[in-house]
Amino acid sequence: MEQRFAVSPRETAQLNTAELREHFLIEQLFVTGEITLVYTHYDRMIVGGVVPTSQAISLPNPGELKANFFLERRELGILNVGSAGQVTVDGQTYELGNQDCLYVGRGSKDVQFAGEGARYYVLSAPAHKEYPTTRRTQAEATPVEMGALETANQRTIYKYIYNEGIQSCQLVMGLTQLKTGSVWNTMPSHTHTRRMEAYLYFNLPENQRVLHLMGQPSETRPLWVSNEQAILSPPWSIHTGCGTSAYAFIWGMAGENLEYTDMDPVGIYDLR
Repeated sequence: MEQRFAVSPRETAQLNTAELREHFLIEQLFVTGEITLVYTHYDRMIVGGVVPTSQAISLPNPGELKANFFLERRELGILNVGSAGQVTVDGQTYELGNQDCLYVGRGSKDVQFAGEGARYYVLSAPAHKEYPTTRRTQAEATPVEMGALETANQRTIYKYIYNEGIQSCQLVMGLTQLKTGSVWNTMPSHTHTRRMEAYLYFNLPENQRVLHLMGQPSETRPLWVSNEQAILSPPWSIHTGCGTSAYAFIWGMAGENLEYTDMDPVGIYDLR
């Protein structure tokens, strides 16, 4: 499991492009037949990708956790961005279609990922209480329409793990799909110093890119992102992007609360 330490705004302002990518961009999450995990010290979230073949893949117990099993003190969110698959938790199997979500509560000991063609994006955060393992399909995640074609940010937001949805200790997770002809996400932008955030960009054509903007509003920095790459967004940073075509992204947060609307807006005119 790769570890990434927290970086302050002052340090970030001094980073060159390669260093910026090293700290905040996860370039390869999905490796066939493997599970990839990255531990960030921003709210101690773990970001990962799982790509089973004909053989199921078990959730490991990295030594860095100093735990008897992965979810001894953690919770887990899983969202499938591939074809249909199955996730088995302590002997109970859950079918996950494309863009279906599964929450796995603290204390679950055995988690197995199966289904050739499935691609599981996983987020894990520390947990202080057990909540039941719960599946929510995309059809059950009440969509919210936002933005407008005139501002190139017309999009549909699907909320899975949050206050009014699947219950968790601190993990929040959902998905945004941009409409054809729209390219801007999370614009106007915002910060939320009470919660860090991770983005996975997907459904992006191979020859297209997203220009992800991070940093303080007065000191923004760019990252060019390819399909199925992830961004670690510090609590002090904006997180917005513009693609060369339509795309989708999964957002996930950990921190002090589960309020989807907890954000500090940043005016477009204040960005530098």
